[in-house]
Amino acid sequence: MGRFHRHADGTVHNHDEHGHDGHHHTRPRNRSGRDVGDHSGYETGTERIMVLEQILGENDRTAAANRTDLARRGIRTVNLMSSPGAGKTTLLTRTIPALAEEYRIGIVEGDIATSLDADQLSDLGAQVALVNTDAGFGGECHLDATMVRAGLGRLDLDALDLIIIENVGNLVCPAEFDVGQDARAMVYAITEGEEKPLKYPAMFRAVDVVVVNKIDLLPHLRFDLHAFRSSLDAVNPGVAVIEVCAETGAGLDLWLDWLRSVANASPGT
Repeated sequence: MGRFHRHADGTVHNHDEHGHDGHHHTRPRNRSGRDVGDHSGYETGTERIMVLEQILGENDRTAAANRTDLARRGIRTVNLMSSPGAGKTTLLTRTIPALAEEYRIGIVEGDIATSLDADQLSDLGAQVALVNTDAGFGGECHLDATMVRAGLGRLDLDALDLIIIENVGNLVCPAEFDVGQDARAMVYAITEGEEKPLKYPAMFRAVDVVVVNKIDLLPHLRFDLHAFRSSLDAVNPGVAVIEVCAETGAGLDLWLDWLRSVANASPGT
């Protein structure tokens, strides 16, 4: 089975660029002309692309239904993404108590397995719905619109103003799936290195804000914050960047202000 990616306009692109004649394969190259490896082992074709387009099309229809249902109730929704261990859950343990008196908050907690993160959030003043992707969803490394819809069904939506979807930790797949959110945010830990926007451009390009976490470790790491910002600007020019330490709460006010701007906007905008 071959590889694909989804463009901003929703089309699906097959990475088998030159086909297969049984004898010779042209090795694909990137925009700079560099050889990016032999993809000839992937026998992809129009049938696969049609199936992928059908899958993503069905996801988008469910996402639209999620968005309509939430907007009808006046609920605003943020899709929060990151790699594993970047600090999404820790950030939420500070976010929920800080905003609980202003907004009625719901959390859709996505993980492949366990309730560990959901348990951390359960007594902080928010409704929490756990979605384990290994329980009936094939162990997927992301949440799609159908999974989120299942989680929404376990929340009292009429008693909510703001929903934060904590997506499964992954720097690739979550960016490909619209789940019905109003805005997308990602948490990025400086322990991951400054080159990641260039290596995983789809994720960094998809988000409205990048929360740079674990900034307290900057004196102890060989991390070039300027180089990271330059890499980020190359794939998502002008994207909002907020520097925080979720463990101590440093920088949290800017993150809370960004959430307020989403929560206070008109539903559907």
